[in-house]
Amino acid sequence: MFVKILKNPLISRLKSVLGLLLVLAFCVISNSVIAGNAAAPTTATEVRTAAESSQLNWPTARGDAQSTGHAEQTLPDKLQVIWEYKADEAIETTPVVVGKRVFVSDVMGKVYAIDRETGKEIWKVDFDTGFLASPTVKSEELVIGDIDGNLYKLNAVDGKELWRKSTDGEIQGSVAFHDENVLAASGDGKLHCFRLKDGEKVWTYEANDQIRCSPTVAGDRTFLGGCDGQLHVVNLETGEAMGKAFELGGPTGSTPSVVGNKAFLPIMDGVVLAFDWQAQKKLWQHMDQERPQEYRNSAAVTDDLVVLSSQFKQVDAISTATGKLKWRHTLRRRADASPVIAGKDVWIAATDGRLIRLELEDGTEEKWSYEIRGSFLAGPAIAGQKLYIADDDGVVRCFGAEKSQNKADAAATSKINPAVPSQGL
Repeated sequence: MFVKILKNPLISRLKSVLGLLLVLAFCVISNSVIAGNAAAPTTATEVRTAAESSQLNWPTARGDAQSTGHAEQTLPDKLQVIWEYKADEAIETTPVVVGKRVFVSDVMGKVYAIDRETGKEIWKVDFDTGFLASPTVKSEELVIGDIDGNLYKLNAVDGKELWRKSTDGEIQGSVAFHDENVLAASGDGKLHCFRLKDGEKVWTYEANDQIRCSPTVAGDRTFLGGCDGQLHVVNLETGEAMGKAFELGGPTGSTPSVVGNKAFLPIMDGVVLAFDWQAQKKLWQHMDQERPQEYRNSAAVTDDLVVLSSQFKQVDAISTATGKLKWRHTLRRRADASPVIAGKDVWIAATDGRLIRLELEDGTEEKWSYEIRGSFLAGPAIAGQKLYIADDDGVVRCFGAEKSQNKADAAATSKINPAVPSQGL
């Protein structure tokens, strides 16, 4: 460090004093930070890393608070298995990726934290119940609901249970965060709002039948599709309905997707609906006139397209502007998992054990696929140029860029569950 000697002595003395004050202030701040870091566990920063970046994280089952199932990034053309982790039981949920960790839940009540880079287990907790919902993670806080209606908050760093609350029905969807609260929809027909800090009840909204979806958050409101055949819009501050519920014409267990002022939702009877929630009106509805498709999962949505997979093996892309079919892809077997859009691609995880990559613009041809001997029952998470997915044998896989052509064979063979060679590489 050098100091330039100024010609004006008064200015020089003033700058020297200011410089000294700045140095002293810097030392005080530095010591405070060092002391704070020394007191906190070093692993705490692992969960916080880049927590707000949608490119690096997939913090909830549908990727974001608006439940779009949409990541901006396009994955590399050639992928291979980077690592595999074997859980104790079947997994029917989407992995969640935050910071340096991947979180998954299994059907027998275990929650796992896995190292994102190596696939090694960090911690595992067992609740002796079962999970049909993925965890949702915010900074160092993980919240998940089980099939008995219990809601758990865990420390995402070490898995320690922080509080537990109960509802009167099965929780099938992931929870959602809003400010300092957490939202959980239940089979008791209610949306429960708890204070995240201590689990104290804030408010409860009651529908007319079961709610099986995840709450979708946009601005100051949340959206819920119900078995009562309505799309409910609820004020997040008061827990009261915002206007009259939208009529769907049939029950749904799907999670609404919101893009801008539009909300999209399929129902079990094979109709896809679009609403302008600001103007409180229906924009359009789409139905296959030859054979109405049955929808049991949720849509992936961009500004231009709504992509869904049906119980009749069809993957349909529908214009968000008009509700008209843009393209259709027929699968070998149905896909119970919700589609995921990543950049220029659509990812479909099917019950025949195939993970399929389609072109978003025209999804008629498969660009790539990977096949296992089990089934995929939940969609992938896409974060940081990698894809994470779990299967009904409890295997969690991380796919990343193929490092060399010589390793192409390794990408087609699973260490835990042998696979059929990939297509289109």
